[in-house]
Amino acid sequence: MIVHYINILLFALPLNILIRSLHKKTSTTPNHIQNNRSLCECELYAPANYDNDPQMKKVMEHFDQQASQRLREYDERLQEKRKQCKEKCDKEIQKIILKDKLEKELMDKFATLQSDIQSDAIPTCVCEKSVADKVEKGCLRCGGVLGEGVMPGMGLIDGSLLGAISVLQPAAITAAKEAAVTEATALATQEGMKAVISIIEKMSVIYEKHQITGFISSVNEKNFKSAAALRDSVVNLFNKSCNIEGGDKATVFCQGMVLNSEDKTFNGYVNPGIAAFQKEYSSQKELLETAKVGAVEATYASYQTAIIASIVAIVVIVLIMVIIYKILRYRRKKKMKKKLQYIKLLEE
Repeated sequence: MIVHYINILLFALPLNILIRSLHKKTSTTPNHIQNNRSLCECELYAPANYDNDPQMKKVMEHFDQQASQRLREYDERLQEKRKQCKEKCDKEIQKIILKDKLEKELMDKFATLQSDIQSDAIPTCVCEKSVADKVEKGCLRCGGVLGEGVMPGMGLIDGSLLGAISVLQPAAITAAKEAAVTEATALATQEGMKAVISIIEKMSVIYEKHQITGFISSVNEKNFKSAAALRDSVVNLFNKSCNIEGGDKATVFCQGMVLNSEDKTFNGYVNPGIAAFQKEYSSQKELLETAKVGAVEATYASYQTAIIASIVAIVVIVLIMVIIYKILRYRRKKKMKKKLQYIKLLEE
């Protein structure tokens, strides 16, 4: 029994070793064999092994290219930095020069100021002004005066004149027509009287000379168109000479024109005068009316042209003043902006 136990134990030990060896992974360690080339000192530095080696030449060329490229980049960076430094220095120099110039100008301006203290202790400063400042101030003053008072007043006057012309022109045309009628009536009256007198003169073969002369003298502006009025004038003139006591009672003139006459007796003298009057009146009225109305219209047209021209001139002057004012104002703003920039720069 003891022998069997011993055999079992002896058998279990190699069995256990076998099982463990099956579960364990195998590992192999490679052995690196280094091949060394050994050259002697004379062969290492030989020209055939160093200068004429293609790989060595390629390495040296690559090294030279990289070195030259880096040197160029370094040179470019150096030039750029120098340029930036130079620009910065130039700006600083310009600022210093501008600052000195501004300080000098301000000192000159302050030197020109003259303080004048009066007895009433009111400080006043007398400053020399440039020509541009004087012109600007004068133009601004003129623009204010013209724009606020003179130009509106002149425009109002011109407008009122145009309104007055528009009202007076019809009245003037009516007056011109009335004057044309008056002159045409006077001329037509003269022509009518001449026609009546010419008819009376043709009766000189029948009537006596003093009778014709008296008959002509009785013709006037009031009776040359009226037979009754002309008869009354003739009767009143020849009544004494043609009455019973007179010596002309038996004459043809006294019998036909004074003593036994009627209104229709004088129609032969009046009708030619009326015809001549109407003809002359029609022609003269048209001519005179055209001339006088044309003269009135031309006169008022010239007035209107003058007023419109003055209005246009006023508008042009106002526009010019506005343009000058805008230009001077722009210059003033620009100058003030520049001064503010100078002051800001000085403060910096």
